[in-house]
Amino acid sequence: METLKNEFDAIVIGSGPGGATVARELSQHGKKVLILEWGPNKPLKGSFLQMFQDCFILGKSMFMTKNFLAMVRGITTGGSSRYYCALACDPPVERLKKYGVDITPEIEEIKNIVPCEPLRDDLMSQAAKVFMDSALDLGYDCQKANKYIFQDKCHKDCDLCLYGCPHDAKWSAVNFVDDALEYGAEMINKAKVTKIIVENNKAIGVEYRHKKKTIKAYASKVILAAGGIGSPVILRESGIEGVGHNFFFDPLWFIWGKVDRVTSGKGVPMCSRIILEDEGIVLTDHNMPHLVKAIFDFQGFKPGKAFSFSHMVPLQAKVRDGLSGHIGKSGWVWKGLMDEDKKKLNAGFDHAKKILDNAGAEKIYKSPLLAAHPGGTVKIGEFLDTDLKTEYDNLYVCDASVIPHEMGLPPSLTILTLGKRLSKHLLGQDKAA
Repeated sequence: METLKNEFDAIVIGSGPGGATVARELSQHGKKVLILEWGPNKPLKGSFLQMFQDCFILGKSMFMTKNFLAMVRGITTGGSSRYYCALACDPPVERLKKYGVDITPEIEEIKNIVPCEPLRDDLMSQAAKVFMDSALDLGYDCQKANKYIFQDKCHKDCDLCLYGCPHDAKWSAVNFVDDALEYGAEMINKAKVTKIIVENNKAIGVEYRHKKKTIKAYASKVILAAGGIGSPVILRESGIEGVGHNFFFDPLWFIWGKVDRVTSGKGVPMCSRIILEDEGIVLTDHNMPHLVKAIFDFQGFKPGKAFSFSHMVPLQAKVRDGLSGHIGKSGWVWKGLMDEDKKKLNAGFDHAKKILDNAGAEKIYKSPLLAAHPGGTVKIGEFLDTDLKTEYDNLYVCDASVIPHEMGLPPSLTILTLGKRLSKHLLGQDKAA
């Protein structure tokens, strides 16, 4: 057993949107911060292989439910944000207020730091324009989506968002990690935290594995941001029972239709969206690399579809699933779809098909199911107070696990704002205000 010689003001576990935000804010204010990240920190190549290594290793970054529904996450610097589609959805402010958490000021503060606006028309994909025109014609409230994209760097007809943008056009939590390192934070990659060190009901450090060694590191504050799956596993190993139950993971499927006037299958995904709040359904356009589409086609036993790409309009239908299931001891996801979830998914497909039909699409079909946003495993109000503190003093959680209700929307902006709010608390700025 080794012990790091230096003691830190804060140890941040995980470098996704929550952890990266806290690390950036604390280090910017002169705090000594250590970031521990389980994944690597390799430069982005924009390749399928790199995405596969970070997001599709069974039992680590990918899990299969009993219904053969794949749930994926990114184990890398920046977490899943490194490979997300950069869709920024406004946080559920009013719902969080019911739990005593008001992030209204932080939303604008984050939007002033990160790019968060609709794409220019010339960067919209052909599929996005077909989707939006058809949806508006049918009376849907289809709007351009806010994107975490530096548009001066974005390449037209590029489809590498899912591979991690090699052009540095897509903002991700890596940007905040880089800021934190510039401000003096330290980061250790391939460091898997196993538990929190607790004395007298107070967190004083962490224990982690790195290069086949078990190491201890100590800090005044510990911020757990290992994600909706990782955080409850670490908390259970640290003596906090009951976490990891009744969570959401936003199931979805892709729907394709062939539209002859579309001549390129490439483009930025999720340029426009329809939010059917009452139905718990979100529809977006969703361009993806040809290889990724082909994998979905083979997975869905439609190998003949794998060769169709240039004329295809891909849509995504995502739903707000009910809270259910549990995270196993090793992090395995045990969650099925409830009848209401299945009804929403089918309704989402029907909406997508209606829009594609109206656009003149032929040969419409859907992918197998998957899920992308596990959260609600360490809920505010149940395991955390309004400052995101656990039952242990000096131990906080800041990632999708803290969201206390169903989501159904990409949670990145919500997590960023929660990270900003938590940072103010840790720095004492909330009391000063």
